[in-house]
Amino acid sequence: MASMQEGRRMQDIVQTTEEAARQDAPPLLILERVEEFFDAQGIGSGPVHAHRIGGGQSNVTFRIKRRGTDVVLRRGPRPPLPPSTHDMVREAHVQSLLAPLGIPVPKILAVCADVNVLGVPFYVMGHVDGVVITDTVPGHLGAPAQRRATSEAAADMLVRLHSVDVGSGDIAGIGRPDGYLQRQVSRFAALWEMGATRDLPQVAELARWLEVNRPDTQRSAVIHGDYRLGNLMFSRRGPAHVKSVLDWEMATLGDPLADLGYLTATYAQAGTPATLLELTPVTAEPGYLNRAEMAQRYNAHFGLDLTALPWYQTLALWKAAIFSEAIYARWKRGERADGETFGAALETGVPRLLETAAAHAARLP
Repeated sequence: MASMQEGRRMQDIVQTTEEAARQDAPPLLILERVEEFFDAQGIGSGPVHAHRIGGGQSNVTFRIKRRGTDVVLRRGPRPPLPPSTHDMVREAHVQSLLAPLGIPVPKILAVCADVNVLGVPFYVMGHVDGVVITDTVPGHLGAPAQRRATSEAAADMLVRLHSVDVGSGDIAGIGRPDGYLQRQVSRFAALWEMGATRDLPQVAELARWLEVNRPDTQRSAVIHGDYRLGNLMFSRRGPAHVKSVLDWEMATLGDPLADLGYLTATYAQAGTPATLLELTPVTAEPGYLNRAEMAQRYNAHFGLDLTALPWYQTLALWKAAIFSEAIYARWKRGERADGETFGAALETGVPRLLETAAAHAARLP
């Protein structure tokens, strides 16, 4: 597979439009255009300096510094993009609505819907100084009590999000809670049909199972859609405290147990087979809550019937397999010069996600 990338001129960041035109694939950032946009928006002054941050395999973020400012630019991947995905304008709008409701999100500074600037829409937000927990435990959060507090903070922030009043105000316009689960199954089944490059019968089998066993939604809430520890930024000092919640592309109104299912299905736990969606493997170490304890911590506030939680966990990993397959297809076509290790891992990683999803399905009473 690696040979597909050989000889390709593909840089994520270039200085000028002329440099971009000489590449075999468009860059993700053209600094002179970013500088022009920042000047028009009054964001700092002078030359811009950028580097890629975060480990996202879908949308892309860059930290950008120039005189008087330190910000983050977020954009989608290289086109072509599937319909209704990577909507940066909507993502920025959702965060601007959540901020005054007490949900900690980065401050939105500017939004660009003009695809002539970088090829896709993007937005600029304030840089949040914090730490995202992935494969190492920050020193100030390493003690057993702070490991437990980290898990509790993740569960409690989900409670906080799901407690937002969705019955009035502009937040009511970000989605249609009725029929959310049915739309999720049909939409992702259609995405598979559009982008599948290999025959994985378990996708269709699980789609049928999800439809037949779909539970009734018990309440509606603002849901994040990708709620996991890796999308939470913690304070760099002091006890465990969520400073910001990141990556709102999939946020909408719907069934809050979809978030709980995703959180617990992607939460690393000792003694269970790992998947490539367990992007914060440290929670398998001693001191952190396990999946059942996370669910109990969350549900102490809502008192929902969690009998069907395996259904939501199955949905989470089934969806993850479908969007991971889309990334794999782009990698095979040579459209992703970044993430070589991740791209190669998807060959076996996607079937493994489906197997684990099926294992969750088998647990449904």
